Amino acid sequence: MQREEEVHSSPGLGEKDNGEEDEEVFIDQDDVLEEIDIDEEELPDAIEEGDDGQEQNEEDDVDAAAHTFLGHKDALYAVACSPVDATWVATGGGDDTAFMWRIGHEGPFFELKGHTDSVGALAFSNDGRLLASGGLDGIVRIWDSSSGNLIHVLDGPGGGIEWVRWHPKGHLVLAGSEDYTTWMWNADLGKCLSVFTGHSESVTCGDFTPDGKHICTGSADGTLRVWNPQTQETKLTIKGHPYHTEGITCLSISSDSTLVISGSTDNNAHVVNIKTGKVVGSLVGHSESVECVGFSPSFSWVATGGMDGKLMIWEVHNFSARFTCQHEEGVIRLSWSSSSQHIITGCLDGNARLWDSRTGICERIFRGHSDAIRDMVVTADRRFLLTGADDKTAKAFEIGAF
Repeated sequence: MQREEEVHSSPGLGEKDNGEEDEEVFIDQDDVLEEIDIDEEELPDAIEEGDDGQEQNEEDDVDAAAHTFLGHKDALYAVACSPVDATWVATGGGDDTAFMWRIGHEGPFFELKGHTDSVGALAFSNDGRLLASGGLDGIVRIWDSSSGNLIHVLDGPGGGIEWVRWHPKGHLVLAGSEDYTTWMWNADLGKCLSVFTGHSESVTCGDFTPDGKHICTGSADGTLRVWNPQTQETKLTIKGHPYHTEGITCLSISSDSTLVISGSTDNNAHVVNIKTGKVVGSLVGHSESVECVGFSPSFSWVATGGMDGKLMIWEVHNFSARFTCQHEEGVIRLSWSSSSQHIITGCLDGNARLWDSRTGICERIFRGHSDAIRDMVVTADRRFLLTGADDKTAKAFEIGAF
């Protein structure tokens, strides 16, 4: 053990021994007392400069999805759920293809081919029998949802299809186009019934009112138009002060068919009474484009989501801000729970979040996507959240009682 004492008593490298000059210290094989094997996997990670030493939250890497669909070869732009079969869903994307598949089953049931450009819009009819797909090729295709067979090809628009919607009580399908027009077809006959003209830029959003009596469309020209679907005439045109100063990105219609809320690239949202044509509320609080809006089922609140990462919840009776819920990146989709007590948001950071609308607190984060979420919908039984993202996947997350 004499050599061990000598080694331990040697001065450290760079240190001086009682004022004597520095001496180099060499350790050779004879100085080794014992060799110990070390498993490198058990060694702690080195802390890099600037690291606070905290371990990364393991939850950030956890895929919380109950099911992941891997059939697409490009980014997903649209997802839809059957209103009568909660596990029957559809997805469409930049690979010019749509799929119908069942949550919990591997692979697609039907591959829906025929579009020659990205599929950016999908919607099931209210009886669940038909699926409409809209493409940037300017075509709407109608599919039998039980067999995947193509029923009709609806052409006419001279630009890409921005959105598709179904009449609440029948097989009338509505689509807005980049060519400034809105088209309505009888999906059973494959016949065009009306073409609504008047906007001066792309028709970015629209829908039938819940009572089925009117059509509302919003455009990149900054105007909201209310149409009579039978006569094709414009009932109202909302534009200018105190309405939007830039293009409309989204709209939502109240359940009683009286109010429309719209969001815009001017960073604001406005509420319009479509019976009178008056702007009854202006929701000012976002610092970037408002990308999604929605009335709560209880009609007590309204929500807006923007590219500034904010979800804002507003009181309907006076349109004052109730809560602001911050995200890491832009909020592009939102959905209210049936009880109005929660909101789910889809975000460009690849995550969906569940918020308590009564407190403004985030209760849950749904992780799994590796790129931006582009579309999101809740299944008919309110058990699953379906998301489509730039990572070429669709995911179904269990949300329980929503």
